[in-house]
Amino acid sequence: MTAPIASDPFHEHDHSHCAAAVLRRAEEQARTEGVRLTPVRRRALEILLESHRAMGAYEVLERLSAEGFGKQPPVAYRALDFLVEQGLAHRVQRLNAYAACLSTQREHSPAFLICRGCEQVAEAETPELRAALEGLAGASGFRTERVTVELLGLCARCTEAGL
Repeated sequence: MTAPIASDPFHEHDHSHCAAAVLRRAEEQARTEGVRLTPVRRRALEILLESHRAMGAYEVLERLSAEGFGKQPPVAYRALDFLVEQGLAHRVQRLNAYAACLSTQREHSPAFLICRGCEQVAEAETPELRAALEGLAGASGFRTERVTVELLGLCARCTEAGL
């Protein structure tokens, strides 16, 4: 049996450690790159980090609005777009939602394991898959700009529960 993926929400782990590591990376990266991690951007990231699941922009907006950050959709969309641009969050296309990036690397091509039962999302590093896709693209002279791999299914707990 293989070891669980470090950022895999499908196994028991100290979630506060995941969140603290991502927030540290966000702060360091903002300082290094000279970008602003404004209070609304930081709070949007904290909201995404509260659980291992993707959240829609309007769900994030509701939370931001309740905390006094504004009620207009651009508030959430600008914060989420910034987080995606900075590699601190990912857009999960299948769910039309956003998930915090749990990787220590800004540039990477994760695969997302999406449980349709409990709606948790695991971000898995895929160096072998990335190399294969780069080889495929390179062989035809294609320059890849973005790769999104999403697997939809059931986590072990949901499978055991008969979902």
